[in-house]
Amino acid sequence: MLAAAGAADAARLTLGERRDAFRKLMSLSESSVAVGHVEDRALPGPDGPIRVRIYTPIDTRSDRLPGLVYFHGGGLVAGSLDTHEGICRPLANETGCRLVSVDYRLAPEHKFPAAIMDGYVATLWAVEHAAELSIDPERIAVGGDSAGGTLAAIVCQLARQARGVRLAAQLLLCPITDFAADTESRCAFAEGYLLHKATLDRDLEHYIPAGLNPADPCVSPLRAPDFHGLPPAYIHTAEFDPVRDEGRAYADRLAQAGVEVSYTCHPGMTHLFYGMTSVVPYARSAMKRIGGEIRAAFYGALRHAG
Repeated sequence: MLAAAGAADAARLTLGERRDAFRKLMSLSESSVAVGHVEDRALPGPDGPIRVRIYTPIDTRSDRLPGLVYFHGGGLVAGSLDTHEGICRPLANETGCRLVSVDYRLAPEHKFPAAIMDGYVATLWAVEHAAELSIDPERIAVGGDSAGGTLAAIVCQLARQARGVRLAAQLLLCPITDFAADTESRCAFAEGYLLHKATLDRDLEHYIPAGLNPADPCVSPLRAPDFHGLPPAYIHTAEFDPVRDEGRAYADRLAQAGVEVSYTCHPGMTHLFYGMTSVVPYARSAMKRIGGEIRAAFYGALRHAG
């Protein structure tokens, strides 16, 4: 798995090699999972069309479903709609949501804040076009993995400030919440645990323009001054992941602000374990659990709105 990630010499990877390595890593997910329907669309973006892929779960009993706007991982420099087929397909089925996967712009061709702008615009589009998409506007969540979790968290913070935009939940899988962090997990797992410090550092160099502080809250959502009024959060981290501690810290900040939080640290797992369902049997059961949380929130007695 480490070889597939290209992590052995992350500091020397060219951008093309980084993207190829990530594509190979994501091929370890089971991308052939059957869903009810898949549709590719394009929506108006701030600098041209934004591609989205809409997944309808295989077992639906209603035309109008909850919605999940999803942002793929890849350090904001890699990843695509195609790399995350193996995550989005089972997640749509397990959550019971109509899942909208967003092909946001990547750095360094499009530096900060392009990805955030695309993510926010795509989320507003899903809210505004809920009826057209057969999505229940009262049950729309955002989610993402790794750097996609960063985008999801920031989109939630932006949506809180927007009049008329209510998100029902946020799903953060191994999120990067503080690009300026110097935590115990970042030190302990800097090398040899799939996601290397060198990769995080190089991705950040590609993403932020010169002079921008990585501690800026629009880069590192953990640094936001106020967490009140954010939607309920479902946060998952991995035991052997350099970004584990900042994921836990994000959950703690939300809880301190009175936001309902479900936090799980998966024992024995590394970063992106949930995307390796073809080689990590635990990942399949974890995806069922992760999706089941959202399903219970949207379909069960624990329905909430942020």
